[in-house]
Amino acid sequence: MLELVERAASVIRIDTVWLAVDPIDMRTGVDRLLASVVQVFGAAHAHHGYLFTNARASRIRLLVHDGFGVWCAARRLNKGGFDWPRRVALDATGQAAPLTLTKEQFDALILGLPWQRLEQMRVITRM
Repeated sequence: MLELVERAASVIRIDTVWLAVDPIDMRTGVDRLLASVVQVFGAAHAHHGYLFTNARASRIRLLVHDGFGVWCAARRLNKGGFDWPRRVALDATGQAAPLTLTKEQFDALILGLPWQRLEQMRVITRM
């Protein structure tokens, strides 16, 4: 069984995670999410993950292109919400510019932790 899990993990490799700032309707299917990725980035790149949230930031969806097809995963919080950026720089077309996340930021985000302040949280400056 462990060998199967290791092979599956090698198929669903994520090298880069992009954060879509504008909220989406969580009823949106894989094809619509993929169309949004293509509209914003020009193409869905292999081994890139694209994160989306709803308006309340209580649910997220991750779309991953594995080189052969597309995977879609969902997560929701029963209480509270994900720490999602609301104000970001706009690009030349007036749309929110996409953000990229490090692995540590991604791990913190999906747990509902304040991923934008990871560096600040590593140092205690007062007691």
